[in-house]
Amino acid sequence: MPRVALFPGSFDPVTNGHVDLVRQAARLVDRLVLAIGTHPGKTHLFTAQERLAMLEAVCGPLARAAGCELRCITFADLVVEAARREGATLLIRGLRGGADFDYEMEMAGMNGMMAADLQTVFLPATPTVRPITATLVRQIASMGGDVSPFVPPSVAPLLKAKFAR
Repeated sequence: MPRVALFPGSFDPVTNGHVDLVRQAARLVDRLVLAIGTHPGKTHLFTAQERLAMLEAVCGPLARAAGCELRCITFADLVVEAARREGATLLIRGLRGGADFDYEMEMAGMNGMMAADLQTVFLPATPTVRPITATLVRQIASMGGDVSPFVPPSVAPLLKAKFAR
């Protein structure tokens, strides 16, 4: 039976932190589903379609190199429901530090109560990407800063273009 994992997030934009976690997760599973949450009450810089394209372009080669099938989707309901639809038995979550751990433990507990057959797997971020958050990347880009150390090379010009308007 293939091991299928769902890695949910906003991916707005895709950062080197996301790439780090995808690289780690792709070595653990046969199929990795990157699931972009699209919540109507939340405003995003990039459209869902733009984020899907970024994920596929950046993460597709990483997954293929690891021998892992990659699928990128959007979802607007509960993570556990998206995981069920995709046949996932694992949820991938990244940890940068203690604050992430506390929040993610609560989420894992709630998800486990809603879907006992779904196991959360925590992956520690590599030390060099631990401070990177999509929120900080957007803030730096909005103020004209250089985001190239924090995002894949193909994402930096997309951010620059968003804020050139």
